[in-house]
Amino acid sequence: MRLTTKGRYAVTAMLDLSLNYGAGSITLADISERQSISLSYLEQLFSKLRKHKLVSSARGPGGGYKLSRPAVDITVFDVISAVDENIDNTACQHKGNCRDGKKCLSHHLWCSLSEQIQNYLSGITLEQVITDYQENSDEQKITISGL
Repeated sequence: MRLTTKGRYAVTAMLDLSLNYGAGSITLADISERQSISLSYLEQLFSKLRKHKLVSSARGPGGGYKLSRPAVDITVFDVISAVDENIDNTACQHKGNCRDGKKCLSHHLWCSLSEQIQNYLSGITLEQVITDYQENSDEQKITISGL
């Protein structure tokens, strides 16, 4: 598995929203500025995140995005899979036709690795990532409102 910028940026943007959970809607422009992510790229990502009901949006003055549920209820895997990030390590995408319609010698190894990665990312919530950052950061501590 190779996590692309799509997955990394989606997780980072969702962590930014997590920090502001309960504080109202946050604009993509604010996230873009704070996290140094292209606004147009964020728009593409948030379209997918909204479609998967991880965020909700409001238009007009005071509009923007917010988490659709608390950060403790959203896993890193939820975010990564919502933006179509592939965590499958097999060449055949678990179909077993790695080599001329047959499984390759290492097929089960790569399937097992993919499952381990999925289980790991499914066990980490956005809240846990924020808490870990706060506990281990040498930078100025950040506060989470609403958590």
